[in-house]
Amino acid sequence: MPRREDIEFAFRNAMEIDKSGRRVVTTSRFVEELHAVNWMWTMREANRWIELSVSTFKDVSTEEGENRTFALYNPNGGL
Repeated sequence: MPRREDIEFAFRNAMEIDKSGRRVVTTSRFVEELHAVNWMWTMREANRWIELSVSTFKDVSTEEGENRTFALYNPNGGL
């Protein structure tokens, strides 16, 4: 049975460090981690949760579609 705290756990596990050293999360990776903890979300549902629940990441996607890329940013001076 899925637990609510597993969503944040899955989000943290989905974080990776890109070539420029930023912490990023892709929607597809987040959905994979959610499935591992018994949350069966679509990419649209995952994007919606990130938009509403995570204020320290912003969308830095370079392509259209549901598989978006979110990067950790510093509101006091940069990405």
